[in-house]
Amino acid sequence: MLLSRHKASVTDAIDRLAGMQAQEAKPPFLGLWSRLQDFTRADLVNALRERTVIRATLMRGTLHLMTKKDFLRLRGAIQPALDRGLKTVLRDRLGAIDLPTLLAEAVAWFGEGTHTFDEMRVHLATKWPKADIRALAYAARLNLQLVMVPTDALWAFPGAADFALVDWKFAPLDLEALVMRYLGAFGPASVADMQSWSGLDKLQATFDAMRSKLVVFESEKKRELFDLPKGLRPDEDTEAPARFLPEFDNFVLAHADRTRFIDDEHRGKVVTKNLRVRATFLIDGRVVGTWTIERKKATATVTLEPFGKLTKADRATLEEEGVGVARFYEPDATKHEVR
Repeated sequence: MLLSRHKASVTDAIDRLAGMQAQEAKPPFLGLWSRLQDFTRADLVNALRERTVIRATLMRGTLHLMTKKDFLRLRGAIQPALDRGLKTVLRDRLGAIDLPTLLAEAVAWFGEGTHTFDEMRVHLATKWPKADIRALAYAARLNLQLVMVPTDALWAFPGAADFALVDWKFAPLDLEALVMRYLGAFGPASVADMQSWSGLDKLQATFDAMRSKLVVFESEKKRELFDLPKGLRPDEDTEAPARFLPEFDNFVLAHADRTRFIDDEHRGKVVTKNLRVRATFLIDGRVVGTWTIERKKATATVTLEPFGKLTKADRATLEEEGVGVARFYEPDATKHEVR
């Protein structure tokens, strides 16, 4: 949805994107602004309030926005990835956790009301004062169906948001459905690409069993790329406009082979050593730099850090789009500029 802004609802957009990473509050707002016509902050807040969109722990063990329909249908398929992630992160600490007892305690506590993740850690510390509380809380978060409680905030849900335990009917594990949703958003893609996006492993057999339902291409690197038969595959000569993407955007995180949109020499400038993914800007569909925004008194300034020299035409289109970003972030500023 980056070739042109679409006239679609927030729910439809998040459905097309198979979810949006929302570990932090503001990035999804800008991610939708860059993809939708006439998007406002209230549009996303209203979708969360109406629960057509939910915020919960999903792909790669991180908080995502996903349509409620997808959450019910695909959460079971993601659980094996969360189990694997739990083992990878906690390693030997996992053996010290009595998981059934922990989950029973967490379920009983969340059943009494809504709580933040910080409050959960404090509560668990009262039950197991000598335990690794962060490990306990992480294990609970990756195993419980916790969904953010919507607020009326018009810009960003609070960093310490309240979560509630939901008792919804979830579909059983369905890897094929998850493959179809992923390819619908990000195909053509390889098995490794989907494994990187989902956190799952050993998906080759699933793709092999689905070959009759998919189309298969060969990349320039001689890798198999799968897609839906009616997937959108614009001609390679299609021009892509300048776009600004927020931190942790799907565009940057949805493939293992990231050379399709960024040169290897620049990846370290986008994904930091502490695994933050910086905000980026695109020219002709490729990441060519990072950006930040700063508010000083009545002036909002978007600062671009290009990886190389920009043409005069590229600078002009980036400045126009960047002013739009500044106005979206700081609508009450009297001056919006790009540096």
